[in-house]
Amino acid sequence: MKRMFILFLASIMLVGTAGCGKSTPPEPVTLTIWHVYGSQTESPMNTMIDEFNQTQGKEMGITVSVDSVTNSSAIDEALIASANGEPGAAPMPDLFTAYPRVAEEIGLENLLDWNSYLSESERSAYVDAFLTEGNIQGRQIALPIAKSTELLFLNKTIFDRFAADTEASEEELLQFESLFGLCCRYYDWSDGAEMFQINDFYHYFLSSITGLGGQFIRDGRPDCGSAEFEQAYLPMARAAIHGGLCTGDGYASDRWKTAEIISNVGSTAGMMYLRDYVTYEDNTTEDIELAVYPYPVLSGASPVVMQRGTSLFAVKSDDERKNQAAAVFAKWITQNDHNQDFAVASGYLPVTEDTLSALHSDTSGVENEKYQMLYNTVSQMHSSYSFCPLPLYDGSAQAQKQFEAVMKDVLSTAHIAYANRVGQGEDPEAVMEELLASTLAEIKDAIGA
Repeated sequence: MKRMFILFLASIMLVGTAGCGKSTPPEPVTLTIWHVYGSQTESPMNTMIDEFNQTQGKEMGITVSVDSVTNSSAIDEALIASANGEPGAAPMPDLFTAYPRVAEEIGLENLLDWNSYLSESERSAYVDAFLTEGNIQGRQIALPIAKSTELLFLNKTIFDRFAADTEASEEELLQFESLFGLCCRYYDWSDGAEMFQINDFYHYFLSSITGLGGQFIRDGRPDCGSAEFEQAYLPMARAAIHGGLCTGDGYASDRWKTAEIISNVGSTAGMMYLRDYVTYEDNTTEDIELAVYPYPVLSGASPVVMQRGTSLFAVKSDDERKNQAAAVFAKWITQNDHNQDFAVASGYLPVTEDTLSALHSDTSGVENEKYQMLYNTVSQMHSSYSFCPLPLYDGSAQAQKQFEAVMKDVLSTAHIAYANRVGQGEDPEAVMEELLASTLAEIKDAIGA
């Protein structure tokens, strides 16, 4: 296939030189892209696309045009709307970044199979686990260009004040049971502030239950009736019902800005959104120290953490020039130097074996201090943690969305009930035990046991 494209370009050049003695560049090809890396004005991906357009893209007559930069949920919704021809939906882009869960909604037949454009040696350069995630029914419909995992981020400035008054220790952040205990203590110490946010409860249960040797997804839906689910649920729910664990909507990075929370587990790529200062309600600001820790584990569980990050998809075109141009761009951005530059600029992991190994063995080339701290922590985890991709099954995107909504709604309601009943003089532990049991039953009924 690659040889055909070279011959195709060569034929264009020959036609251009015939009769005039001057070469004519290939007929231009423009590819539109929607992606999730940064914002429209501050995006490592946009920077890399500009470089591609000015170098190899220019040489080969290929231009990549950024049409949208947003989050993965918004891209999912826009893609599905476009695929279904909904009124007002934007035209489908040529390229987009998303999780494989969206493929079933768009239709596998509408997506390019990267296998047709990669040689065996090119395929073997990628981290195998990263490739496997995007292989559906033998077709490589998603190509990894940058991956991430999850870490614990901490506003150490405020935590140190809390620790000085309560004898809390940073070691308690490394295990979920003690971390959730800190949430309750922080809530009391701060007169009702939340300490910690889990951006994705679905991820928490998937990695924790896997680490405990259980299975979170059974028969195409989350299983909330297992002993492993209960072991992961009870300490987490206690912190949420007491009040120190955030159950609100939105990303932790937004609450981080105002110190509404001081810690969270989230994607390594979230580092770019965690500011070095906070702004309080009275509009005063304070510089803070950021600390990064390995992803916590439950007692008795093997260390397991999520393999995160969207992959690159191409919409299959009747114009083979577009398909070939998409492959040229995909290969360019995953070449070692380009891929490391892009990944490190955005808090992600490179996707080829050579580049990822080089980064783990030596982070001295990472100039930004915050990002060097991040990659040092990832390297610390590399030898002991297993990485868990999101499972793909029929309706997986909707199942994850429902799980998040149910979990947040049930626990938020329980916190209000707990605060009211304890405020009226009921025994706190008796109320807590009752609500732990009733919320677990409610979640089983809503999601499945």
